[in-house]
Amino acid sequence: MNPAIRRPLVALCAMLVLVIVQAILDPTGLLALVGWSGALPAFDRGLWPVAPYVVFVPVLLGITWWTAARAGDRYWTLVPGLVLAVLLAQAATVLAMTGDLALSAWAAGYVTAKAIPAALIVAGFARRLGGPTDRQRRDPGSVWAPALLLAAVAPLLAGLWGTAPVYAAAVPVARPDRGLLSTLVAMALIAVATALSLRWMRSRVPGVLGGWLAAIVAGAMVGVVQALVATIADGLQGDLWPLMSAYVTVADGLSFGVCVGWIAGVGALVADRLREGRAARVPFYAAAGVAVVALLVSVVAPYAGEAAAEEQAAAASIPSGFLRANGGIISDGDGNQVLLRGVNVNQLVDFYAPRADVPTTWPLTEDDFTGMAAEGFDVVRLGLSWSALEPSRGTLDQDYLDRITQAVGWAKAHGLYVVLDMHQDSWFNGATPDGTFCRPGTDSMWGYDGAPAWATITDGAPRCQFQGRDISPAGDRAFQNFYFDTDGVQTALVETWGRLAELFRDDPTVAGYDLLNEPGFGETAPVTTSLLLGRFYDRAIGAIRATGAPQIVFVEPSILWSGLGFDSGPQPGFTHDANWAFSPHLYAESITMDRSLGIAPIVSMERQFALAQRVADAYGVPLWSGEYGYWGDAADRVARLDRYATLEDQYVLGSAYWVWKQACGDPQGGIGDVGDALVPQDCASGEGLPKRDDLLKILGRAYPQSAPGAVYDLSASDTGFSMKGTVGEKGCGLRVWFPGPAEPSLEVTGITDLKTTLVTGGWFATGCAEGDYSLATK
Repeated sequence: MNPAIRRPLVALCAMLVLVIVQAILDPTGLLALVGWSGALPAFDRGLWPVAPYVVFVPVLLGITWWTAARAGDRYWTLVPGLVLAVLLAQAATVLAMTGDLALSAWAAGYVTAKAIPAALIVAGFARRLGGPTDRQRRDPGSVWAPALLLAAVAPLLAGLWGTAPVYAAAVPVARPDRGLLSTLVAMALIAVATALSLRWMRSRVPGVLGGWLAAIVAGAMVGVVQALVATIADGLQGDLWPLMSAYVTVADGLSFGVCVGWIAGVGALVADRLREGRAARVPFYAAAGVAVVALLVSVVAPYAGEAAAEEQAAAASIPSGFLRANGGIISDGDGNQVLLRGVNVNQLVDFYAPRADVPTTWPLTEDDFTGMAAEGFDVVRLGLSWSALEPSRGTLDQDYLDRITQAVGWAKAHGLYVVLDMHQDSWFNGATPDGTFCRPGTDSMWGYDGAPAWATITDGAPRCQFQGRDISPAGDRAFQNFYFDTDGVQTALVETWGRLAELFRDDPTVAGYDLLNEPGFGETAPVTTSLLLGRFYDRAIGAIRATGAPQIVFVEPSILWSGLGFDSGPQPGFTHDANWAFSPHLYAESITMDRSLGIAPIVSMERQFALAQRVADAYGVPLWSGEYGYWGDAADRVARLDRYATLEDQYVLGSAYWVWKQACGDPQGGIGDVGDALVPQDCASGEGLPKRDDLLKILGRAYPQSAPGAVYDLSASDTGFSMKGTVGEKGCGLRVWFPGPAEPSLEVTGITDLKTTLVTGGWFATGCAEGDYSLATK
């Protein structure tokens, strides 16, 4: 057979076999090029359920044939060609699902971990079985003109590239919002890398494809440089972050080359034609002109002042007494920063019961709030269940609403704020039905908590877990249907949030609303975890604001943040509302995947704080950690909590520890001898055990519940306490908690009217501050 036919045919067949084999072997549908989770076909919901089959596969096979025919003479030219096939198929699929060009380009990089192994395997078969090759070397033609052209347009086409937490301030990125220097350096890197790649690739692969593949290689090269800079900027901390950072930057570079590299290919052909016509300078001047335009764009931000004015106006419209997001801090509207530190309460959550005779929760009583206040906490993240709140569609359960209202009232009586958290774990509380066949690699599972049955659309996907509860074909498909609003299930939750917010719109005890706990990634991240999650948040915020509720909205990234220690999350600009906070769960070195696998941390605890703050700063909103803790055995837990507390003070961060009480029947803790919480339970007797004073000593350390202006330095330990803040005009909202029976002996600067008051569990120091001020124990 003619090698010109044989080689692409071998590549095509090898790719098709790989797709089929992966679909059979992958029990979740997430790890394969084209997965099948066991869900039944859904042809009545538009293109998204079938796009992986009717878009991804044809594009993948078509580009595989083309690149094998044009670049298959050499293994290392065919590999980037097959990477092009996979990433371009992903981009086309996402575009068909969402119609969003920018997201589609960025989403291409999400399959890099699938694309590179597939490309290496298929290229090996093509070279081995594809017949003889003709390795001609050609004149590479024009190099610098197309390289400069690609670099020049990069800032105009940057889209979503370079927005993840991996991009430290020092990392050069060709995005106008990163500043002139960053843009210039990144453009120079792109130009040099593209020129080098063009010289090598175009001498081996002719036509537009040669320039396109050169841009893909160049994108990967730029990603490597960015990763090296990020490693230097972020430092080495004994975790795997440098590798993760390198993966993300290279994936972004590959997606950039795949989606816009054709510009280099077309530019190279045009430059060659012009050079043949003795007009070599024309493309250079054209590229230079585009570069000037790009640079002008990079230094012009006409909307910045308008956005700032809009945020200021939004903050001013919030009634006095309500907490609000004020730039990078949470404040009370009277000029005081408020530090929300407390615990999660899961006693209203509707959990699955592994054993009917073992209760899943402890009854919630006023004594719980008395106890939390006595530890110095000022906030409760109160977990709610949609399944209990709206068991029948369109009707909120009044008894459950009364329990929520009662809990908020208890919190108010004891000086605690409440964050209402729409809790879910693995989407719903259904377990694996009897008789379910779980494919090899997955296991039957318990249910957990979350959505009502009427809002759980699994399309027959099996309820079987893979490496934990959060990867389940049934749960993934249920989340996918939620994100695409199948049968209006997302709309229903949006409306429910509106009705719940209406109930508490006039109560400043409610600090805010946490819209969805640890959202799942569905089947197509980042379509789900970025674009569609952001759309849900924006819709829910709109419903809350339509009722007149002014409280803060707490926005979480997807479950990937809790599992990996980082995530991308909704893109900046997903909402025009200014009163929201970024609320990742800082579980580094705890429930992250590395811990369960017994490997080095993917992200160290110290690193995760820095990454979370980086993302919050990029959003321009406060950071608040809605969950943390759960660090294994007792000794390990105390040591790690002590590290967390030091970092929490260093970042002047508020957060809520998991968890106040956990009953022995809670499926999250399993059924053992002792419930795992600050207030443990003896599972044999069902009675409470002594509180974990070793943990509460750290959690209940001294801290400012409110402080005039903003606190910029904070530390607390067994040896003492100190804080520094600054405020423009004199404010009298200073309120500092000190635990224990001994009255604190304090020394201050810039503080007047200092007073200490004995309360249950400790002392409050109050006073007024002006200018730069400080307070410390003697």
